[in-house]
Amino acid sequence: MSYQALYRKWRPTSFSDVKGQDHIVTTLRNQIKLDRVGHAYLFCGTRGTGKTTIAKIFAKAVNCEHPVDGNPCGECPVCRAIAAGTSMNVIEIDAASNNGVDNIREIREEVQYSPTEGRYKVYIIDEVHMLSIGAFNALLKTLEEPPAYVIFILATTEAHKIPITILSRCQRYDFHRISIDTISDRLTQLMEAEKINVEDRAVRYIAKAADGSMRDALSLIDQCIAFYLGQDLKYENVLEVLGAVDTTVFENMLSLITDGDAAGCMSLVERLVMQGRELGQFVSDFIWYLRNILLVKTTDDTSKLMDIIDVSDESLKQLIEEAKLVDENTLMRYIRVLSDLSNDLKFAVQKRIKLEVAIIKLCRPSMERGGELEELEGRISLLENQLEKTQQKLKEGAFTAGASGIQGQPTSSLSDVGEASKPAPKRVIEALPDDVRQIASQWNSIVNTVDDQMLAVCLRQCNVTLGSDGASLEIMVKSPSVYNTISRDEDKRRLSDIIEERTGISVNIIVTKLADEDDFQNRFTDIRELVNMDIEVDDKEEFI
Repeated sequence: MSYQALYRKWRPTSFSDVKGQDHIVTTLRNQIKLDRVGHAYLFCGTRGTGKTTIAKIFAKAVNCEHPVDGNPCGECPVCRAIAAGTSMNVIEIDAASNNGVDNIREIREEVQYSPTEGRYKVYIIDEVHMLSIGAFNALLKTLEEPPAYVIFILATTEAHKIPITILSRCQRYDFHRISIDTISDRLTQLMEAEKINVEDRAVRYIAKAADGSMRDALSLIDQCIAFYLGQDLKYENVLEVLGAVDTTVFENMLSLITDGDAAGCMSLVERLVMQGRELGQFVSDFIWYLRNILLVKTTDDTSKLMDIIDVSDESLKQLIEEAKLVDENTLMRYIRVLSDLSNDLKFAVQKRIKLEVAIIKLCRPSMERGGELEELEGRISLLENQLEKTQQKLKEGAFTAGASGIQGQPTSSLSDVGEASKPAPKRVIEALPDDVRQIASQWNSIVNTVDDQMLAVCLRQCNVTLGSDGASLEIMVKSPSVYNTISRDEDKRRLSDIIEERTGISVNIIVTKLADEDDFQNRFTDIRELVNMDIEVDDKEEFI
């Protein structure tokens, strides 16, 4: 006998063999046991979830000579004939290739003849949404009032394309996507029956790649077994056959992107291409990896994470470490860009070029000229990340030079260290000028008036105080990237013009970069707090 694919060989033959559709199986079995069988059913759901399989089991069960608890016996002549596909009582029709009015008219003529054996004639119309409007109209009357011995089972993956007149005449059953755990258990069970050793990680990955389809899972594992015939099937083998990559590749890619290392990313893409990895699959898996990191950053309860992220404890710890590299807004921008790319890759000829352009866009947020706030935040985040790493390297270099006395740098004495460790005295504001007070009271509305989003984002991260000369407005920042933006002469002039337009006051603006060890709250006073305090005091006096 010729080889039979696993999904055909192990197709369920009774309701008890069906996995992941208990809500439908229970209902149909009860109808059969209580003899409450309907005349028209609509099975809706994604591919590979058991629509046609359950339809065939149902056809056997309603015609079975000796049903057992709503299940077909599988031994009587009727059951054997239906299983072999030779029964005249079960007619399967592919609506994709038989979608005309004439095809439906043939059905209307055939239903006039009662079944030759068994109780019911069952018509299974697959992909019923492919029928033409004329064919649907021709089916209406027969579907509504068929002979007592006829049952229609319509199956579709796109229920929204079916006319409401058809939907209203059927009992509708929605098939769920099958869970990863259910698919994994079924694959493990079948591999034991086939006497094939498969690594648990490999089974889990195939179940995840199947995207809720049991048939897809069986086809994928069948493909992997054929490639490594006679050998144990390991996780790395599955990745190689399916053109997928290990999670370490995603970790490396994310690290390179957050560093802004476009050249390193291109080198990694080159390796993937040379290894024959499927780029569309790589993008889909990378999006899933970023989704997991986003969930880690936004969920505090680790026990809940284990339920929604299908990873081991060790992998979860690694994800928590990776989550420290990037903030939520940047992650959402990555996912958005890659999701757009995933859609484009389905029809792209030059997939590699599109992938490289998208990755460069992630590494260089300044390339996105849409003016959206998340791109601006991405640029700030990237600049701060790069500067932080540069400062860390400089500190390590300075420490080495000071300790060894090389390059002519003198080592610090204990007295120098003592002087440096003394906290600087706090600048006290004794009186706030009226002009500065008026500006402070309107500061939020002034910032909201700024039409340059980059400048507005930077201003919201600043502290505002009174200059040391007692008349200027001093803006203090810690972020180097924010300082570089605000301290430009054109931006200071723009802010001065906006302040004068809003308040009628011309004020001198000073921008100061705080050192890393400086704490604004301990050394300075935000003039907006002084204004708020004055308002509270005035209210109390007036109340008295």
